[in-house]
Parts: sequence; structure tokens; C-alpha cells
Amino acid sequence: MVSLQSFTASRLAIVAGKGGVGKTTVTAALARAAAEQGLRVLVIDVDGRPGLVELLGAPLATESDRRLGYGERLLLSGLGPNGSGSVSGRSLEAAAALVEYLDSHGMGRLSKRLVSTGVVDVVSTAAPGIDDLLVLGRVKAIERTDTYDFIVVDGPAAGHAITFLMAAAGLRDTISTGPINSQANDVLEMLQDPQRCQVVLVTIPEETPINETIETAFALEDRVGVQLGPVVVNAYDETGAALVDPSSVNLDNEPFADALRSAATFRRDRARDQTEQVARLSAALPLPQVHLPLVFAAGLSPDDVTALAALLATGGVQ
Repeated sequence: MVSLQSFTASRLAIVAGKGGVGKTTVTAALARAAAEQGLRVLVIDVDGRPGLVELLGAPLATESDRRLGYGERLLLSGLGPNGSGSVSGRSLEAAAALVEYLDSHGMGRLSKRLVSTGVVDVVSTAAPGIDDLLVLGRVKAIERTDTYDFIVVDGPAAGHAITFLMAAAGLRDTISTGPINSQANDVLEMLQDPQRCQVVLVTIPEETPINETIETAFALEDRVGVQLGPVVVNAYDETGAALVDPSSVNLDNEPFADALRSAATFRRDRARDQTEQVARLSAALPLPQVHLPLVFAAGLSPDDVTALAALLATGGVQ
């Protein structure tokens, strides 16, 4: 069984996965689970996507509260056995990270002009990876402080995750001296230290996401040297595989017997396919797995996330 400590052993967890696998949901559940253990948690969004605030059930005073801003914002507090657990959140974007960097080095007037004239976008295009390095550099600066016990980054989709995490190595090799080289070395030092950072891959039990998870895992280990945490298999309908054969059930008095049998057969067959895919993942990728169940709902609620957080704390549904 995988304990929550397997995730929190590193101060920073970067959650990555193919689009649509529930990466943001897992980020919210992991943050909630850690806070329920009394930890001070920070969740960081790097893509500007909505969803984290509502999944965590944070108060929404205005419509703009649905999205995280660059400044840190307290989302939940008073969690854990002693009420010391909390979840704060913020969004990190390259332009804002550059402004903060220049401001902290006494170049505030320059930073505002760079952003207002769109120079940041030009630099990002001319020097691929610089925007990712700016974001990772800010993450590194936060990780170095004692403000939070655990930091969870809702990272980019699996394909971009590789380039996102390789940005530091690429720029270090391209630029041999100066502040960019120093920043790249500092970021690499964080990424390659398992006590400071690990990547948590999220997938669902289907062929294409499983394939991409396997490819991403090997690429991150070989090309970035980052520690991989447990793999989270989300939306896994394990109980469906154990359904009895629908054809053996007596539904003579049921007006929708055919439809019910078809639905039950579909669910059982799909669950068995999922089990085969999970077994394939285990064979190809020797990492611990945590299984989170399929939630039969059109949209997840904060209560659903709290339930998933409880499962993460106890090793998931194995």
C-alpha cells in the first residue's frame, strides 16, 4: 500500500499527465490530503486554468475568485488534527515571474516596460525554454523558503511536461555564464534532488493515456533525472470487473431488462479492459500505483475531492 508520505517525502510534487485524465483533480485531492495531516500546503497553477479553487471548496466572493492570481491566496485553513493544516494557492506565469525577478533586483521601471511592450513574448520565442525557466525559477524560490511544508504544482500536460522540465538543462548547456546559467543550475539542482522534488504522473486506465504515461516516465528519468513518485491511476472502475454475468440475472419482471443487461455488460467489459491496461502499466513501469475510483458524476464537487483525498491518504483503492 502506498502511504501519503510517499507523496510528501519531497517538499515539491509536480503533477503531470495527459489532458483529460484528471490532473487538476488529483492536484486538489493531494493538497487536501496533505493539509488534513496538518501540513501547510501551497498549490501552484502554471497554465492559468480554472478549477482548483472550486474543487477545493474555497469561498467565492466574486466571479474573479474562481481563478488564482499571481499573489498567494489562502483557500482553506483549520485542517488536520490540530487545525494547523492549510491550503493556499497561486498562479505562476512567465511574464509575472519576470516582473517579480526584475523588481527584486531594482529594475522595476524596466520590468513594466518589457511587459507593456510585449518584449517578454519576443524573448520567449527567440530563446525557447526561457518562459519555463522563469516559472521554475519562481517555484524554486518558493521551495527554498520555510513558508510551506508541501508544494503541489498542477503542471502542464504530459507532452509539455518533458519540455517544461528540460528547459533548465537546455538553457544551462546553451548559455554558459550569467544569471540565466545560474538560474538554470539552481533549478536543475532542485529537480534532481529527490528530497526536494518529484513528479507524480496521473493517468486513466485506457491504452493511449497509459502509453503516454510510460513514455513520459522514461523520458523524465533519462533526460531530466527527476525522481518519479507513485503513479496515480484515476477513474478506475475496479468494482465493475467483479459484476456477475448479466445474462445469469433473472430480470423477467423488469420492463427495461434488455437495456439493463446491455449497460451491465458494457460496464463489466470496460472494467476488465481497464484492469488489463493497469496490469500493462505495472509490467512496463515498475513504480508504485495508487488507484482512485471512477466517480459517477457530471462534475466533481468539493465533497468528491475530499473523499479522493481520504483515499490518497490511505493508499487508494487497491
